[in-house]
Amino acid sequence: MSTKFAEYKGLDLPKVAEEILSYWKENDIFKKSVTTREGKEPFIFFEGPPSANGLPGIHHVMARAIKDIFCRYKTQKGYQVKRKAGWDTHGLPIELGVEKELGITKEDIGTKISVEKYNEACKNAVMRYTDVWNDLTEKMGYWVDMEDPYITYKSKYMETVWWLLSEIYKKGLIYKGYTVQPYSPKAGTGLSSHELNPLRTFPDFTVTTVTDRFLISISSFLEEASEDL
Repeated sequence: MSTKFAEYKGLDLPKVAEEILSYWKENDIFKKSVTTREGKEPFIFFEGPPSANGLPGIHHVMARAIKDIFCRYKTQKGYQVKRKAGWDTHGLPIELGVEKELGITKEDIGTKISVEKYNEACKNAVMRYTDVWNDLTEKMGYWVDMEDPYITYKSKYMETVWWLLSEIYKKGLIYKGYTVQPYSPKAGTGLSSHELNPLRTFPDFTVTTVTDRFLISISSFLEEASEDL
């Protein structure tokens, strides 16, 4: 029995998108794409995590659309693709933002505010826009498991990273080298390249320039030049 695709006399793309998303949601299509392939060879996918402390942009949509192509292709080839989502919880940019909101500095942690309350404020700030991200993820039709994401501030994640580094070290794949490392005396830590901008490493400044204009006749200028020659 052949399946007939829906025909549209007048193509209303927003309406078509809404119908497809509703069908996927009502029939749990994403989960079925995983569960119906139980026991098949897995294609491991951990999303390069976005940061929920900032709003998504068009570049996130483009990147996710490209990632989705590979996962859908592998699914169609028979692999089981669980598509694990993640959240990059940053570090220093979050701390600085929270300290600005609370009106404190690093020296105030442990006196004006407890370490526990400070950490809690940072965790709340870093997940501030998860609802917006979840809404965008659904509307753009990006299939990824948002219900059980990995979060970079969780102990399990950090301990896994340290374990991986230890394994790489044991294999002799880590070497000692030298590089220029930006450092923040105020924050008391080294800085990565993407942390320089939030810290306003290069603040806005104004340069005063004096300019004067003179009116000159080209013909008289050429006449004087020819006399000099």
